[in-house]
Parts: sequence; C-alpha cells; structure tokens
Amino acid sequence: MGTVLGIDAIAFWIVVTGAMVGVSGALLGNYLVLRRLSLMGDAISHAILPGLAISFVVTQSRAPFARLIGAALAGLATAALTEWIRRFAGVPEDAAMGVVFTTLFAAGVVIITRSASAVDLDPGCVLYGILESAALDTHPIWGFEVPRITVTMGVMTAAVIAFVLAFWKEIKIVSFDPDLATTVGIRASWVHALLMFMTAAYCVAAFEAVGSILVVAMLIVPPATAYLLTDRLWLMALLSAALGASAALVGRFGASALATSAAGMMAVAAGLTFALAVLFAPRYGYVAKRVSRAAAALNVVREDLLGLLYRLREVSPDRRLSETEALAAVGGEIWARIALTAALRSGEIRRDADSVILTERGASRASNLIRGHRLWESYLEKYFGVAPDRVHGPADRVEHYLTDDLREDLAGHLGNPDLDPHGRPITDRIPASRRKSAR
Repeated sequence: MGTVLGIDAIAFWIVVTGAMVGVSGALLGNYLVLRRLSLMGDAISHAILPGLAISFVVTQSRAPFARLIGAALAGLATAALTEWIRRFAGVPEDAAMGVVFTTLFAAGVVIITRSASAVDLDPGCVLYGILESAALDTHPIWGFEVPRITVTMGVMTAAVIAFVLAFWKEIKIVSFDPDLATTVGIRASWVHALLMFMTAAYCVAAFEAVGSILVVAMLIVPPATAYLLTDRLWLMALLSAALGASAALVGRFGASALATSAAGMMAVAAGLTFALAVLFAPRYGYVAKRVSRAAAALNVVREDLLGLLYRLREVSPDRRLSETEALAAVGGEIWARIALTAALRSGEIRRDADSVILTERGASRASNLIRGHRLWESYLEKYFGVAPDRVHGPADRVEHYLTDDLREDLAGHLGNPDLDPHGRPITDRIPASRRKSAR
C-alpha cells in the first residue's frame, strides 16, 4: 500500500485503528471501573454472540448495522438479566454476570450451529481480530484508501466522544452516587442502559479489530491504570484515553520486534503500564504506600523520643539521658536511630556531652504532643468512663494523629481542664507559628 505521511501504510493504519480502539474503550471503561462493573465489559463482549447470530438469521446478511442492533440488544439484555438475577435471585452480582454471559454465549453457539452455520466465524479472528490485515480491505475517502475497520472505529470513537461530552454530568453523578442522581431528577436506570448500549456497540465495533477477549483489556486496563493515577474524573478520562492510544503505539512496535500479534501486544503493553502504575503511582502505588507508611512510622518514633525527653524534664529536670538510653527507650532499632538523626538535624534535640536534651523547638513540639495525649486521656475518662489506669495506652496511640483543631475541640468539650486524670498538668496551646520559630 505504500506509505501514509511517510510511514509504512500497514503500520500506520494498525496504530491509528488500535489507538481508536484504546481511546473509545477507555472513555467508556472509566465508568465501568468507577461503578465496579468491569466484569460487565467481559460479559457483554461474550454475550453479544447470540445477538450477532440472531441478526444473521433474521437478515441473512452480515450488514454492519444489523450486527450492531443485534449485539446492542444482546448487551442490554445482559445488563438487564444480570440486574434481575441479582435482585430477585439474591446472588452476588459477579455470580449473576457469570451465569448470564456464559448462558448467552452458549446460546449463541447453539444458534450458529443450528441455524447460521454459514457464518464465517474464524477462531483466530474471534481471539485476536484482524488488525494486521486491516490495510487489505479499504475504502476511498477524500482520495485516501482507508481501511474499513478504521472507518468503523472512527465512527465509533466519534460517537463515544459525543456521548461522553453530551452526558458528562449525568453519567458522572450516576457513576458516583446513583441514589443522589435519582433525587436530583436524573433517571439513573436510563443512563445505565445508555452506557450499556454504548458498551455493547463498542464491543461490536472493536470485535473485528482486536478480538472478543482483547477488547475487554482495552475497555478496562487503561481506565484501571488511570484510576491509580488521579482522583479527578476529567483527568482520569484524559489519562485513560492517552494510555489507550499509547498502548496501540507501543504494542504495534512490540509486535513488529517480536513477530507476534499486534492486538495481543497492545493488551500486553496496557497490562505492563498498569503494573508500573501499581508499583509507582504517586499516591496509590505500592512504593508510594510503603514510603508513606515508613514516614508515618518514623514520625511516631520521633515524637515518642521527644515526648520521652519532655516527660523526663517534667518529673526530673536535672536528669539526663545518654544517647544509648534514649534510643533503647524508643525501641533501639534502626527507626530509633533514624528518628534521632532527624531530630538532631532539625534542631529539636541537641547533644550535650554524653547526653541528648530537648531544644526549645523540640520542647514546643513535644508540649503539643503531650497536651493532645492528656486531653485524650481526660476525654476517655469523662465521656467513656475509662478508668485512669487504662487511658494511657489508647492515648499513646492516638496522640500522633491529633491535629491542632482536634486538640482544641477536645479542650473545648472538656472545659479547658488544667490537669489530666493522673493529676499531671495539661499545657496551654502553642500556636504553630511559635512552634516553627522556636529554637
């Protein structure tokens, strides 16, 4: 076929068609992921088979429009039957999906075997699509020879974008809170049915390009990846579309390098991107969570160290702790050493000969920590009737998570007490500005 824009035509149309499959699938898949209906895409992609078979039996042709109507009706039937079985049979939703899509898929096989055996159903096409040979079946459009499935996916992508833009507010509210959508006058069931119709139409359009199994990957994996990267829906939509398109590009060149299926490599590329997001997503990735937990653990040990020195200064102002004694008192492990190093570097603790002592800055931070601890002890005793000898443990765990506002709320509820249940003084509040400037 020559070249398009200086690029090998076959490679060009594979990437363009794959990108359309990825973009349109991702835009719809966002709502399936948010509504925890990811399996619905899998169910619909299988359950459309009887719709395709019945459309052929009725029309005796493989006209695209007839296939679209048949598959869309099958997709709507899948969603309706799943909801009906879940509601009236009382089974979990995933079990209802499993029952419906396997039954409908089997029904499609029976119909094809009995009444539509003339249908050309290539197992390879069903699994992997015909993306590699797309450039062999073209139509002239504005002087360009454009593959037929590219035209189909172009129309589908435009329809999906128009659907998302036209019903952005409605599907956004229905995705997060269907009950709220109903109370503000949005018919959640209609929006859900429309989303299922578009999903079924997408499955039909993408079926030929990437196959019935891989279409699910392009429908779910890019949105699931974007879900790990952002909490904003508009950004999730843009990221998922970009990830879907990039999976097509990476998959095409990966398939060329490995001499394998382009559609398969696109799904693999999408899966690898998801794996990277699971590991390295800024907020929800495994590494970020581990770092966050480590930082929280380090902060607890550091505050325990400050609290220890503060309490020691209260009961015995002349008593000093050596560095070894201080580390042993807060666990003596690597976290204790890191916490001590951090406190020394920040100026909260300083060395004095063989001992470690609080600076004014450290005392200010420790004072607020102890204030929260003793207020919480007082709250437990006053409002929950916990005996004074049993309030220290819970307060020791909670003190690290009390904000300034929460501490003052506690003080207000308790009437700004001067002493805790053990008779120890509750210090006054120290403003954050003074704590930061204290040295």
